[in-house]
Amino acid sequence: MQAPTTSFYDWQQRFATEQACLDAIVAQRWPEGFRCPHCGHDHGWLYAPRHRYECARCYRQTYITSGTAFHGSRVPLTKWFWSLYLISADKGGISALRLSKIIGVQWRTAYKMLRSLRAAMAERDSLYRLTELVEVDDAYIGANKTGKAGRGGGRIPVLVAIEKTEEGRPGFVAIEALDSLAKAQIVDFAQRRLQPDAVCHTDAFPSLSGLAVQATHIAKITPPEEADQWLPWVHIVIANLKRFLLGTFHGAVRAHRLQEYIDEFVYRFNRRYWEEQIPNRLLALCVGASGSALCGTGA
Repeated sequence: MQAPTTSFYDWQQRFATEQACLDAIVAQRWPEGFRCPHCGHDHGWLYAPRHRYECARCYRQTYITSGTAFHGSRVPLTKWFWSLYLISADKGGISALRLSKIIGVQWRTAYKMLRSLRAAMAERDSLYRLTELVEVDDAYIGANKTGKAGRGGGRIPVLVAIEKTEEGRPGFVAIEALDSLAKAQIVDFAQRRLQPDAVCHTDAFPSLSGLAVQATHIAKITPPEEADQWLPWVHIVIANLKRFLLGTFHGAVRAHRLQEYIDEFVYRFNRRYWEEQIPNRLLALCVGASGSALCGTGA
């Protein structure tokens, strides 16, 4: 679904006040007018000072921000909307430290805001299933740990899968940080992220044979000089991911936080042809979010 395009200047002008942000949330939640989430009645009264509606049938009250990513936050909506634009507009992303300085909040507050936005991104992209020709490869994130020998050297294993279109261009990507590259984890990834008609190209790493439970698996042992011919796009994505993590977060990413940064990278990559739409797409996700899961639609 297409979304309106926007520029930094337009976003700044459009959401300069709390009321403008509230109006945008109302327009996203109830494009045809208020409808009670409790009984479904289509009429209610707005109590503007408290930013809530009261249903004309069941008399239950609904805050405008309830069930959205902004619900319960003491941070002004104008700062939320600025954060939303900043995380989505630049392919390099933004760190919590940088965001805290720009919008004038504590680092911990900025981090929690970014984490909520990334959760909305992850929920949306988890719905996609890769199809047709898919390149799959593993990578390792982080610095080698002292005394850790063997494959990965104690770094965090990551599995990367990307579609290759009939025109030879990259399509959608799915990336997950794993506990290990054991075959069981590869099988789980395949069942969740691949369509049954997918054809997977890999470099014949033994554990990747687990892809065969869900898709057609074609493995080919490739020397380094031929790797970019057999798996051209997946290696570019891996390089871009590492550059993103190094440039924005200086590589200092803890294992239990890595996936949320990957989710941010994947969300923007999968919408790279609609960059000017991303802020409005993410806004729709955040307004459509529900509770801690932040489940969005149409973005």
